[in-house]
Amino acid sequence: MNKAPGGGRAAAPAPPGAAVSTDSYLPEHGNGGYRTVRYDLELDFRPSADRLSGRARISAVTDHALSEFSLDFGTFRIDRVLVDGKRPARYTHRAGKLRVRPARELPAGAAFTIEVRYVGTPRPIRSRYWGDLGWEPLEYGALVAGQPIGAPSWFPCNDHPSDKAVYRIAVTAPTVCTVLANGTLESCTIGGSTTTWVYEQRAPMASYLASVQIGPYELVEHLGGPIAQPAAVPMGLLVPFAHDFGRQPEMMELFQDLFGPYPFEDYAVVVVDEELEVPVEAQALSVFGANHVDGRRGFERLVAHELAHQWFGNSLTVADWRHIWLNEGFACYAEWLWSEAAGGAPAAVLAARARARLAGLPQDLRVGDPGVQRMFDDRVYKRGALTLHALRTTMGDTAFFALLRTWTSQYRHRTVSTEQFTALAQQYTPHSLDTLFTAWLREPALPALPRPR
Repeated sequence: MNKAPGGGRAAAPAPPGAAVSTDSYLPEHGNGGYRTVRYDLELDFRPSADRLSGRARISAVTDHALSEFSLDFGTFRIDRVLVDGKRPARYTHRAGKLRVRPARELPAGAAFTIEVRYVGTPRPIRSRYWGDLGWEPLEYGALVAGQPIGAPSWFPCNDHPSDKAVYRIAVTAPTVCTVLANGTLESCTIGGSTTTWVYEQRAPMASYLASVQIGPYELVEHLGGPIAQPAAVPMGLLVPFAHDFGRQPEMMELFQDLFGPYPFEDYAVVVVDEELEVPVEAQALSVFGANHVDGRRGFERLVAHELAHQWFGNSLTVADWRHIWLNEGFACYAEWLWSEAAGGAPAAVLAARARARLAGLPQDLRVGDPGVQRMFDDRVYKRGALTLHALRTTMGDTAFFALLRTWTSQYRHRTVSTEQFTALAQQYTPHSLDTLFTAWLREPALPALPRPR
């Protein structure tokens, strides 16, 4: 999706399914002591008043005995908090944290639920480096851009990428609006002037990837292919959209061949009727601006980029934000792979061009740990892609793409780290990869691309 001096060493990533209390880059987000299992969100949004009413029911399991726990949550009025259906002994809500003290201590390994009812005007989460993130009002509707810390702008959550859970998202909005959210549409019930849309995301999802898109869109299914690929598009953009996204099913086929089976049940696209600096990444859902639809496929590389994130970033989610190149480097390299397959410039040519541009920029960024201010620096994207091209050139296509398919299958719906990827890569070649990974990921100086064997 988006566009930080180098950070220090982070703690080892948590095992799959376990939450960690803090992130090495964003320590104020995330909460320790438990891991979430399921979010059940019921939302009622009135665009004319910009008012959101919500009920969040979160199922979780304690990692150890808890006399108190916390959630990340924005500036709403809280009407009720329940723990296992009972009122807690105490709760406070300030500085982006909802802190709850249950009436009785929760024992280690205990399953529990917390229910929060709230109402108010959604406000984006203000970040130090990337502006406001999260729920954003549109002229008549809303857009959610959650990466990396925007999720608490619309629901209480454990906002850490390593804590993944399944979701049910029900949204009631004016009937003139179309609503898209993560997962499969289970029901759409019209009740006079409002309609309730219910989506189920059955694959584990990080909170920053949860999304709701609301607006007066036309819902189309014309993209076709074995994977359902619906789209929500403003009426006036239907014709250029059909052309610009017309090859998305071919991308889906190519990426399944190169990366392994698509990891979700479907893949939706939303085009909002306003300009966006970059597309918005979510799980099984991508959001583009009207400026990304020009009728000439001028932004087709972004279509490939966002689709690739479904494997790299969404199914395989970083255990800590310092590993962000595993999301963006892979998605950027997928742009080059699509160009190569679709008759455009080969990946080797695009890699050489990218390296030439990077050579003229400051050599002060370590891709494997860029630091929080430069998480979304374009050099992380391009140099991450160059790392993969250097690896492909060194290993050869057969071993490289076998590695990618194993990477996506072994860690499907789990969290990943740079160390896990480099260790797996070494299993696919008898030649040591230490020098390659040190030069491309751990040193700031830009290496030369290797020559094909």
